[in-house]
Amino acid sequence: LPPIRPIEFQIDLVPGAAPVARAPYRLAPSEMKELAEQLKELSDKGFIRPSSSPWGAPVLFVKKKDGSF
Repeated sequence: LPPIRPIEFQIDLVPGAAPVARAPYRLAPSEMKELAEQLKELSDKGFIRPSSSPWGAPVLFVKKKDGSF
């Protein structure tokens, strides 16, 4: 990670904007397992943290040529 800098980043939302309610993509059991492993690894390293924000992004896996994620 880059060094910590004295800059706060924020995203200014459009007043009155609301998140789009949409069901998440369905994941195969192998994708769910991979997702759990990647989330745990990134959380353990301190790269990500839990969030209760209504705004989010979908997860979409694309297999590499060797078949791994």
